[in-house]
Amino acid sequence: MQADVCIVGAGMAGMSTAYSLAREGKSVIVLDAGQIGGGMTERTTAHLSNALDDQYSQIERLHGEQGAKFAAQSHTAAIEHIERIIAAEEIDCDFERLDGYLFAAFGESETNLEREMKAANRAGLVDVELIRHAPLEGFQSGPYLRFPRQAQFHPLKYLAGLARAIERNGGRIFTVTRATDIKGGTSAYVRTDSGHAVSAKAIVVATNSPINDIVTIHTKQAPYTTYAISARLPRGSVQRALYWDTHDPYHYVRLHGVADETGEYDLLIVGGEDHKTGQANDGEQRHARLENWARERFHMMEDVTFRWSGQVMEPVDGVAFIGRNPSDFRNVYIATGDSGMGMTHGAIAGMLITDLIMERENPWADLYDPSRKTLGALEKWTKENLNVAARFMKDFSAGESMAAMEKISAAEGAVLRQGLKKVAVYRDEHGEAHQLSAKCAHLGCVVSWNSLEKSWDCPCHGSRYDRYGQVINGPANQNLPKMEK
Repeated sequence: MQADVCIVGAGMAGMSTAYSLAREGKSVIVLDAGQIGGGMTERTTAHLSNALDDQYSQIERLHGEQGAKFAAQSHTAAIEHIERIIAAEEIDCDFERLDGYLFAAFGESETNLEREMKAANRAGLVDVELIRHAPLEGFQSGPYLRFPRQAQFHPLKYLAGLARAIERNGGRIFTVTRATDIKGGTSAYVRTDSGHAVSAKAIVVATNSPINDIVTIHTKQAPYTTYAISARLPRGSVQRALYWDTHDPYHYVRLHGVADETGEYDLLIVGGEDHKTGQANDGEQRHARLENWARERFHMMEDVTFRWSGQVMEPVDGVAFIGRNPSDFRNVYIATGDSGMGMTHGAIAGMLITDLIMERENPWADLYDPSRKTLGALEKWTKENLNVAARFMKDFSAGESMAAMEKISAAEGAVLRQGLKKVAVYRDEHGEAHQLSAKCAHLGCVVSWNSLEKSWDCPCHGSRYDRYGQVINGPANQNLPKMEK
């Protein structure tokens, strides 16, 4: 097939970009290895916020006052952009405007909140204010910052609406279609696992972590696993708002209204307890800590109904990478580095990449440029890349031999040593052991077992595979090879 633009990835960033380009009259084809929104978009807690995870005081230090202003402008514009699309396309997706509240961690002084308020005000968010006399009803806290006019929505309902609009405007969407080969230039194309290909004038890779970039971007961002739970609350017992704290790692909270056969109630959605992907295997304990944290603050909380995890890509300088892929042809674009702001960053990608393809000026282009170098982030860049180097060195350590295979319980996995090789072994519910190469298909880092998600996770750059070695998350784009028994 042929198109003006081929977009790889049907999550928030890819679908937002496809919608905007289709509205501009461009012919668009979207490819996704899974379903629409089936990657990290379906695991988000879907905060729509201009209160940045990395905070304005940090963004201002790294990108200057003008950079902080552009960050505030772009995230504010992203929420407004989503709201306009919902109205124009009549998408029923539970969109709701509400306030956001940033609380100090227990025992922390007001100083950090005051500094953040001043930085947010300088960035143009003049309505952000410090309120000293909490708590809000139903939430035990100290002082907090109020960020007005934030929002929340149901991301999969929103993407379903975008899909209808894209196809109505001539766009084509192909799910369960993995892109295997991506090439830019005058004869740009995307080849798929079926052997078919799309020829295009421009290519956008919006796969959470780019599958077409081998090294460059992956030295500038790090994968973190984040955890979430939801629990029932009596309807109206907690003020509807977005909540965040300044703990490290921080916690994030929102509510979602439910009406079912048992009645009307609220779901309290709580997230946090982040760690480097593949570098911890204690998901159940982290969920338990989230529950304890929530029960200390929301005393009316009932039983936990759902538990899950997701992955965020943390850029070393706090800002996403949206624009032309570094060291590539100028008609290849990426969107990654969501830093916990995936919904607004996805909407920003739709606006910014559309402007770049349409050859229009965009004031945010330099801030989000994937080729940028941020000198102030050198310390964090060094720390994250030393961590990766240490994981590669650890791969040469001995580890348990294949004789330990008998110790692996049903529905569990472990990495064992076979001579100089590392083998990822999963024992299924029937007792059969499945043996795979433990080397990640991206750059060869040895994967780790994730008991919570029953997956193999790369501790270097965040690639993830299911229990049988099928790739489910980039940057790897190939399965773990089977080992001979």
